[in-house]
Amino acid sequence: MRNKSFFTLFSVVALFCLFLAPVHGFAGPLVLFDQSHGQRFFIEKNRPLDLSGLAVLFVDQGATVKVSRAPLTGKTLRDVDVLIIAGAFAPIRKAEIEAIAEFLERGGKLAVMIHIGKPFHGLLERLGVGISVAPVYEQQHILARNPRDFTVREFARHPLTRGLKGFNIYGGWALLNKEKNTEIVAHTSSQAWIDMDKNGKVSLHDAVQSFPVIVAGRLGRGSFVVFADDAIFQNGFLSDGNLDLARNLALWFCPQRVAI
Repeated sequence: MRNKSFFTLFSVVALFCLFLAPVHGFAGPLVLFDQSHGQRFFIEKNRPLDLSGLAVLFVDQGATVKVSRAPLTGKTLRDVDVLIIAGAFAPIRKAEIEAIAEFLERGGKLAVMIHIGKPFHGLLERLGVGISVAPVYEQQHILARNPRDFTVREFARHPLTRGLKGFNIYGGWALLNKEKNTEIVAHTSSQAWIDMDKNGKVSLHDAVQSFPVIVAGRLGRGSFVVFADDAIFQNGFLSDGNLDLARNLALWFCPQRVAI
């Protein structure tokens, strides 16, 4: 369900302010939204599937928000504190993956939000995170009778889940924490399933179990989080638990304003 009152806050003035420096008197982190990998949903637009609402939450934390339409390199990430890659449709290439790894090693923070898995395969492998080849379905907490849309209510204790009662996924993937540097932050019910035989219903050959949908981890001095769905933070779905989760993300990655 859309929170229209929050959605209407994204006026032209608010969107313009995304690209301004933080309020005078504070030095905030630099948050870079990648838009160089075929993304179709943007922070500078105000459509239901865009991410302007998420960007506003980072601005509220005192951050400066910018967009990158160039390949990710050591140079483009040099002054960046937080990197967000949402909804990529073009692959993140090997040189970019190494630049991101170096960014994390020195203390950067990375959030990945997946629309389709293939563009992220190399990056996820570098982070120690796996992703399913097929979407995840639920048998519990289903929204509008669509088993690909469901509420997640199972969490670990983490800054992302502080005060959270649930959030909604609108078509996502199963994740896997493959390495010791990763942890499961949120997962489906034990009745979730992946349609291995592609017959559109739960059957003998399907995988039925609890699947991670948020995985977090560390690389060097940096932190990262992978979300199994990018719709979680799109304007049209940024309400209730999804809005709480987005605020927790902004608080975790940009914890405080520092007076100067």
